Amino acid sequence: MKKRLLSGLGVIAVVVSVYLGLSLVDSKTAVATAGKKTYSPTIYVAGVGGHFAEARIAVDPNNADEPLKVSGLGKVNIGTTATHKVHDPRIDSKDGNVLFWATYQKDPQGKMHIGKTDLKTGKVIKDLAIDPDPRSPGISGPLYCASGQSKKSYMPVFMGGESYIDVFDKATLGRKHRVFISDLGYRPESPLYLHGTNSNDMKMFVLSVALKGEDGKPNGKNDIVLVDLPALEKGKLKEIKRVTLSGEPGKTITFRQYFSKDDKYIFQSAGDRVYVLDARTLAVVDEKKTPGENHDAMPTPDGKYALLTLRTSVKATGPDGKVVEKDGKPVGIKDGTIALYDFEARKISGKPASVCSACHKDVGLGDKTAIACGMDANYKKYPSL
Repeated sequence: MKKRLLSGLGVIAVVVSVYLGLSLVDSKTAVATAGKKTYSPTIYVAGVGGHFAEARIAVDPNNADEPLKVSGLGKVNIGTTATHKVHDPRIDSKDGNVLFWATYQKDPQGKMHIGKTDLKTGKVIKDLAIDPDPRSPGISGPLYCASGQSKKSYMPVFMGGESYIDVFDKATLGRKHRVFISDLGYRPESPLYLHGTNSNDMKMFVLSVALKGEDGKPNGKNDIVLVDLPALEKGKLKEIKRVTLSGEPGKTITFRQYFSKDDKYIFQSAGDRVYVLDARTLAVVDEKKTPGENHDAMPTPDGKYALLTLRTSVKATGPDGKVVEKDGKPVGIKDGTIALYDFEARKISGKPASVCSACHKDVGLGDKTAIACGMDANYKKYPSL
């Protein structure tokens, strides 16, 4: 079910859900303004409240102070908070009406969910409840947090435990393969987190493997591994290239990523920073610290900019604008924000735009209620906003 929540141009980043995600603009939606193109994607943001935020974002690089604003807001429900906590939206490459998703935590019956939704109607097309894998039996989360696709397959990536990539048939959601990254030589206990996605020509699949030290904590080292996508679709991991990126222990942790539309670059989120990598050599082209914990990075179709989802800690305020207190202490929440990265200028532009706190700051639910993660978007449509 789809709900319309808010509309009106110029409404600044007033969003919505507990969890988010985004994807960018089609070149046909870009318009030349003051020498720089503007973009108007409709983004779908994953939420742990059993829904996706549907938000129209105005991206205007000409506004140096506030390049990002929300011009419309809606909601696409897929379940409840108890059953359908999600991190990853994935729009079908051939059908912008179809959104694939997989849950981040198990439901009360111990099941994981794989599904797809019709974005025109907001109705769930299919919801498949599956058992956890015996090799990761007791884990409650994190489960699926990223995904890729081919023309016929949806490929959610299992983030935690003994990590793997699933291959599901897009039409039936029947599982064809489950491929563990231990096939690449990793010990089951060695990776911390796994994410990945496909190139736009569907020839490659990139994996980011956040590594941990002997103490079990993130050690700042992250492997980036290119594998052959047609082989992965057949259940095999055929490695093409691997590099290790080194950052700050406990802070530089790779999460989600996107290829540029021309597949020349990979925009890689990494916790305290964002990387841009040469998609052929995996060499670092740019590396920037981010004003918040970076969990996704999606370039515009022309590759000039990228949207970054960030997590920042803020103090909750009430309708009167005053800081909310509990037991004499300020109530903190995690706010989800979006920042604009200017690839050509190699900088973060302007202020991040809040996409969570406006809806969550008044409810006093604590600091885990509004956390930005993955994103995907349509560029030519949509729909009810």
